Amino acid sequence: MSTPHSVLLVLLVLVPFAAVLVGLVLGGRNAERLVLATVAIGLLLALAVAAALMRSHEALVYVLGGWQPPLGVALRADGLSAVMLVAVAVVMAGIAVYARASFGTKTGEGERRSALTFWLLLLSIWGALNLVFVAGDVFTLYVALELLTFAAVPLVCLDGTGDTLRAALRYLLFALVGSMLYLLGAFLLYGGYGALDIPVLAMRVKPEPIAWSAAALMTAGLLAKTALFPLHLWLPPAHAGAPAAASAVLSALVVKGSWFLLLRLWIDVFPDVVTLAAAQLLAALGATAIVLGNLTALRQVRLKLLIAYSTVAQIGYLFLMFPLVAGLRSSPIDASTAVTGGMLQTISHATAKAAMFMAAGLVYTTLGHDRLTELRGVGRALPMTTVAFALAGASLIGLPPSGGFLAKWLLLSASFASTQWWWACVMLVGGLLTSVYVFTFVVRALAPAEAGWTPKSRVPAYQQHAVLALALCSFVLGAAAWLPGDLMRIGAPTPAGAAR
Repeated sequence: MSTPHSVLLVLLVLVPFAAVLVGLVLGGRNAERLVLATVAIGLLLALAVAAALMRSHEALVYVLGGWQPPLGVALRADGLSAVMLVAVAVVMAGIAVYARASFGTKTGEGERRSALTFWLLLLSIWGALNLVFVAGDVFTLYVALELLTFAAVPLVCLDGTGDTLRAALRYLLFALVGSMLYLLGAFLLYGGYGALDIPVLAMRVKPEPIAWSAAALMTAGLLAKTALFPLHLWLPPAHAGAPAAASAVLSALVVKGSWFLLLRLWIDVFPDVVTLAAAQLLAALGATAIVLGNLTALRQVRLKLLIAYSTVAQIGYLFLMFPLVAGLRSSPIDASTAVTGGMLQTISHATAKAAMFMAAGLVYTTLGHDRLTELRGVGRALPMTTVAFALAGASLIGLPPSGGFLAKWLLLSASFASTQWWWACVMLVGGLLTSVYVFTFVVRALAPAEAGWTPKSRVPAYQQHAVLALALCSFVLGAAAWLPGDLMRIGAPTPAGAAR
């Protein structure tokens, strides 16, 4: 039976896709205003879902057509879903405002195909992400992942150059292989347990070969889509070659969809199937990504490539939580500390990385390039952007009182509580390496420009405001420690182990 207010979940999925259809009719000239209106509505819907959860302390469930799972399909939103819905809506709002300068249609200008394409793809990605966060069964999640892939790939090659087309094709290849592996795993689950609904699977799945095979296939597929080392090769050229607003969407949001699904499977469907050794392997790949991604970022000569390799490194942090959750589950200590730390790391990275890519776009517009050795004068021409980049970088480093600090503090606490201190060392090394390239950018940007230097082009103030707003979101996220209650714990399905 559907719960009160669950129709909000349907609206969160339908509104962006309905706006895509309306945008096709209205054309590029009106797509910008349509997207801004849709973003405002979507943000209100996401906040309404979070408020409904806080009031009821139960997951929202909408049963499609009145057919109960496992026969029918249901949409669900628990605390983890609500947090991601709100975070994505906030980042989308910032990106939409920022993108007006590049993809808006001014009075007297003709319509551009790239502008209409960008706005419609932005809405499609948002709708697909919302479906990832509220889908209640593994097949609907597969559909959501495919929608996300086929909306994200064209963003990579929006300018139509040979380099971006090659990057998009490489991204598509990794994504399709990942989808195939995930779908094979879903077939195994259905064949073995006769259900695709996540809460039903949580009660039926048990440690045995078919479950191990399904977990391995689905995990491998989602790692390819998330770009965890060594499956990250598609990410740097794809994220660095896209327009700045598209890079922000891809790096801040798109990779989080597959990661969130992996988290959902590991903690809800496979808690008794995946072993601590498997979780340690996943985190080892994450640790390698942190070290190698940061070291590679330090060798880059272009700002956007530096930020792209920084994403490779920051994705690694998201996988350190898996062995911490597994380790704490076997102890009397609450494992939610590690889950909360991982989720905060996800949100702080999403807001910070969107701000950094958008800042890189403003630097390129101002200087006509993004070469790291020639950033003199940026601080004077773009003071707000420079401050925003520094705030976002502070969150990535984990400096107090940023959201990144709170996330890493919770993960550090979980690592010591579960006697897995080596992951704490990895986080400290990663923070030090991140600080090197963040401070390098800030120092070079603040260097005085040569006499007579003038910006190649000036950027609108609202773009700098959008960048600063997202950077501030990442920085003040540390205040979440003082919020009452724990939204993330609401409505988690009961695993099989707990039921016995």
